[in-house]
Parts: sequence; structure tokens; C-alpha cells
Amino acid sequence: MIYRIDVQITAPVRDTEVTDRVADAVANLFPGADIEREPGEIRAETHSLDHFSELLHRQAILDSARGEFFGDRRGETLSFDLKKQAAFEGVVNFAVGDPSELGEIHVRVRVHEPSVEAYVDHVAPPTEDGTPVTDDP
Repeated sequence: MIYRIDVQITAPVRDTEVTDRVADAVANLFPGADIEREPGEIRAETHSLDHFSELLHRQAILDSARGEFFGDRRGETLSFDLKKQAAFEGVVNFAVGDPSELGEIHVRVRVHEPSVEAYVDHVAPPTEDGTPVTDDP
């Protein structure tokens, strides 16, 4: 199946932060993203969540990811926030509750093909007892 998505990533860069470190945090979770450094902000764009999906599988947080993906869904668009410090270490940590004083990495995914549900199933499949459930025999 062919997946067609647009992913927009933004992260504030506070005065106490090094811009390159924030850019590295984004690149650690979304390698291959086209990253632009602007005053006070990092902006990035990519068309794949393959590496991000691998991290979700490796960290065994598929159910949490699904909850975050569907938690702020609007039509064909999903939005979620990630902790910068964890991202700098190459770890996915969804930002929930009170925002960090440094700000979060905001991710917005627009799914063009197939459906949002099918794409989420591809990135973070449903699980049973912590193991991904697949239709494969």
C-alpha cells in the first residue's frame, strides 16, 4: 500500500537553548526531515513516519501512540506534542499535562491516502497483550 502524508513539525527555541540541539532533537525522531532554522523556532517537513514508527515499536508504546494520534484528530489531520529532551536522546515521549517551560515539539500529520485509520494502523498497529495484531496468517 502507498501512503501519502504531509508532516509539519515545529518547536520553539528558547533563549536558554541552542538552536542546533533543538534541530537535532527533531532530526533524531524524524531523520530525513527538511529542517529550517528560524529565529526562535525550528520548522521541519517530512513525508514519512517510518523511523518514528520503528521507535514506537522498539519502545513498546503503540497503544499510547494510538491514543495520542486519535486524541487530537480533526478530519484527516492528527496532531500531537513530544518532549524535546527525550527527542534529543532519540526517545519518543508524548507531552501530556502541563506544557514544559521549554515548549514541546508539535507534530501535525495530514493523511492524503489511504484513510487516517489505515495510516495509524500502519504506524502504530493495535495490540493484544502488548503485541501488534496483524491480519497476516
